Amino acid sequence: MSFTPSQRRALLLAPVYVVLAGAAVFTLIPFAWLLCAAFKTNADVFASNFLPAGDGFLGVAWDRFTVANFGRLFADLGIGRAMTNSIFLSATAALLATFFSAMAGYALACFRFAGRDWVLSLVLAALVIPGSLLMAPGYKLLFDLGLLNSYAGLLLPGLAPAFGVFLFRQSMVNSVPASLLESARIDGAGEIRIFFTIVLPLVRPMIGAYLMIIFLGTWNNFIGPQIVLQDPGSFPLSVAINQLRGLYGADYGLIMSGTLVSIAPVLALFLLLQKEFIAGLTSGAVKG
Repeated sequence: MSFTPSQRRALLLAPVYVVLAGAAVFTLIPFAWLLCAAFKTNADVFASNFLPAGDGFLGVAWDRFTVANFGRLFADLGIGRAMTNSIFLSATAALLATFFSAMAGYALACFRFAGRDWVLSLVLAALVIPGSLLMAPGYKLLFDLGLLNSYAGLLLPGLAPAFGVFLFRQSMVNSVPASLLESARIDGAGEIRIFFTIVLPLVRPMIGAYLMIIFLGTWNNFIGPQIVLQDPGSFPLSVAINQLRGLYGADYGLIMSGTLVSIAPVLALFLLLQKEFIAGLTSGAVKG
């Protein structure tokens, strides 16, 4: 029996797809447990792993699922305010960090000035410093500047991360031709106009990817808000969910519903923009 090239390719890739499908199922098991636990009472969380057994359709006790956990979250525990805080912090941090990182990357990639190599070496050195080592000096600096218990204390230290500066620098080196910039300058365009009308459109995939990276990182930031913020009303969602645990016990159904509320927006965002995310990370990988 002879096979066409497409059929031979499909046969060769079949084992790969089987392995990937198994890995996908294995990865999705915790999410399935989380989804089921979010709609169960604390007793049912321990009584069944996934769907509670009963006399309903497919042998499941559908009447034991409840949305009371979500009602408690938004009506009694004020989780909506924490979500608003997270959206504000994540969106603001993503926009500011992307803008300033792109500006710094443009300067390092497209300008020649005294000390440029030293600045680039400093950026690379900052990449290898663990963030935990900077907590104590960062807290002291914020205390001296009077920025504790404020969103400015969370946002200002991350305006131009070394990772973002280096990422944009590499993207612009590979994506922005020097001849194009020279032509724009000869035509009388200023540097600000060149940056906004020529450079940023050329690195648009990287902008989308980096916006998502910073948004997700800020959304999931757990340590930083606890160090800088003292007012519970200003806590983001990551900290508010951690406070759902009681002193002598924990309502796991309530915690799982809060976790589902926390991951649902960013999961939907990533699924919608995953192509742009991958395109942005690979846009500067090949020069051409």
